[in-house]
Amino acid sequence: MRFEKGHKLATRRHIIDVASKCMRRDGISATGIAGIMGEAGLTKGAFSPHFESKDALVREALVRALGDQQHCLDEDQLKGLDLEGAIRRYLNRAHLEAPAQGCPSAALLPEIARQPLNTRQDYEKALGSYVATLAALLPGADSAANHRRARAIFGLMVGTLQFARAVPDAIEAQEILDGGIEAALHLARATSS
Repeated sequence: MRFEKGHKLATRRHIIDVASKCMRRDGISATGIAGIMGEAGLTKGAFSPHFESKDALVREALVRALGDQQHCLDEDQLKGLDLEGAIRRYLNRAHLEAPAQGCPSAALLPEIARQPLNTRQDYEKALGSYVATLAALLPGADSAANHRRARAIFGLMVGTLQFARAVPDAIEAQEILDGGIEAALHLARATSS
């Protein structure tokens, strides 16, 4: 059977998108090739023409999720969203309840740390881009200090979301999110020393 031009590329993109969501939802180690392919509506045998290994798919799925996260922040910035808006958009109930569509750092950070070097390098590059965008939203001209603060703010946001997802009580989870917003805003407003 012959497929239309671009079919293989479209299928590959579809597999990456499905894998990205599955991994953020279930974790990297708990997500198997058969499950990803089944959710993508494909057979397990359709995997090997697209990827040499699960590690290769993990890397591409992570890069896709990070790119999507950066794109959302860039789009929000074009619409006039400031740093407070970015913090509130990240630390909200919808993001809390939808890890499969959310930040890969909050969903996968401990597993990312165990990935091969090239995957961690890609993560670091994407993280640098996201942090630079946050740093540009901070007041003041000292870019090195703003970059350090932006990294700390992002770390606080990721940890807050992970912490809130770990508790089963919805009221407690919301209080954790609210506390994280307050702390991130305090850090954002702090003057550099």
